[in-house]
Amino acid sequence: MNVKRTFDFFALAMEKFPKDDCLATKKSGSWIRTSTLELLNQGDKISRGLLKLGIKPGDKIGLISSNNRTEWAVMDLGLSQIGVVTVPVYPTISEEDYIYIFNNSEIKYCFVSDADLYRKLNSAKSRIPSLVGIFTFDEIDGAPNWNEILDLGENESTQMEVDDLARSINPEDVATIIYTSGTTGRPKGVQLTHNNLVSNVLASTPRIPKERGLDYKDTKALSFLPICHVFERMIFYLYINNGVSIYFAESIEKIGENVKEVKPQYMTVVPRLVEKVYDSIYNKGTGSGGLKSKIFLWSLGIAEKYKIGETKSFAHIIADKLVFKKWREGLGGNLITLVSGSAALSRRLNTMFHAAGIPILEGYGLTETSPVISVNSFGKIKIGSVGIPLDNVTVKIESDGEIVVKGPSVFEGYYRDEEKTKEAFTNDGYFRTGDIGHLDDDNFLFITDRKKEMFKTSGGKFVAPQVIENLAKASKFIEQIMVVGDGEKMPCAFIQPDFAFAKSWADLHNVKVTESPKEIAANPAIKSRIEKEIEKINAGLGKWEQIKKIELTPKAWTIDDGLLTPTLKLKRKAIKETFQDLYDRMYRN
Repeated sequence: MNVKRTFDFFALAMEKFPKDDCLATKKSGSWIRTSTLELLNQGDKISRGLLKLGIKPGDKIGLISSNNRTEWAVMDLGLSQIGVVTVPVYPTISEEDYIYIFNNSEIKYCFVSDADLYRKLNSAKSRIPSLVGIFTFDEIDGAPNWNEILDLGENESTQMEVDDLARSINPEDVATIIYTSGTTGRPKGVQLTHNNLVSNVLASTPRIPKERGLDYKDTKALSFLPICHVFERMIFYLYINNGVSIYFAESIEKIGENVKEVKPQYMTVVPRLVEKVYDSIYNKGTGSGGLKSKIFLWSLGIAEKYKIGETKSFAHIIADKLVFKKWREGLGGNLITLVSGSAALSRRLNTMFHAAGIPILEGYGLTETSPVISVNSFGKIKIGSVGIPLDNVTVKIESDGEIVVKGPSVFEGYYRDEEKTKEAFTNDGYFRTGDIGHLDDDNFLFITDRKKEMFKTSGGKFVAPQVIENLAKASKFIEQIMVVGDGEKMPCAFIQPDFAFAKSWADLHNVKVTESPKEIAANPAIKSRIEKEIEKINAGLGKWEQIKKIELTPKAWTIDDGLLTPTLKLKRKAIKETFQDLYDRMYRN
């Protein structure tokens, strides 16, 4: 069949890839599997139930879940096939942002995963005139449950109405409004049509490698990045379109356990997770002591020198049997690839994971582009690049270095905001990504920095902070870093140490300090040691972009405290405001 709308993916899956474990969610210690047929039947029940509630095509319904789960997928299908516009929302945003998003999009009903989210939404309900009701996925005393909608739709006599509505939906109809978390200002509602998402799935599919001889019935993916984000949402459709079973991880804390149980072929990741996986591998490898640690460190040296496409040396083959094989087993043993997005991935880490037989395909995109603009693939890969643009996406580089794009996956506008929509496009209709980059002679795209994040020192020199930050995060001592210096005479940096590693280093060198982040950040010996890490980085930078001073922050930067976006990007304005005293210390003393 010809897929034109997002819900067509599910019908195709039933036709070509019927499975007993199309979806799986872990509950009370067991994986609860949902077949393709059951998914379609439940989607139809949701559609029929909502129609009985008076829901009409074009109405907006919110979806908020603290973790990816089967209920979310069922709702997405049931809503999309009757023309309802889904508004997926991050569970971690503030109550004020919930109120703004719900009022801006005029959400009628909302489905939430758990008691905490229900209480949060219920307390804000009086300030959202359009919100009629809130349903929960978990069973919660006194709260309407989503099973009530399934029960409403149990009678199949109205299925003809669902089918008629599905046939009437145009590929150019809006399927979803995704509010960008943003690093400053109010969220913007990105309107994505069925065609935006479908075209991106179909164009991205050839970039995802398949293992020869592996039947679709045996392929699995572990899904844990927030499905309310367009990256995981598009990948979810891509899995369905290719017969890959989707197992929803319990939480980011239980990924290690879940990956060993599921043994997936595919996973999507963000660079911060890759860094944490490597840190865990490194700590375990160096913590063994004696000959084992020496072998481990020897293998790292081989991995760092690896060049993709070259024949592996005899030493590499030995390192694989002794060390890298255990890396793969730790990630389930069946991984074909990890797909990385959201931010730049360290070249060193990317090379090392490739050397270990865990290839990472780095890509690039934005919510407004549904999201993939470009991505590396097997046979066509350059470490440090974000790959070659998709076949149906045109990429140009403006005179100031900004990347602009055009194609069927590019959105048409922000919801109820003509001014920002107009600002987002060039006169000839290309979307302004806000990123700086270049295309090389082989058409590989390289990202330099966010245009809005680049700053100019008082001496008139431009500094690209992300480049420097990515170099710094390769240090074991540095968990997070934000380079500052807009309008100042020199770049400086806030650094959130890896508190656990800093404490281990302190113990090893007889530096007396407790595990308190505040004490660690205030310790002069630890600061001096981290300054040496910065000196190494500075050696490879131009004089004008070298970090002259640092301050260690006395607490971790998290999503919950508003210092990181849900995709773990720095909220630069919030970080600077939070640590204004440290900023003043760097520049005013």
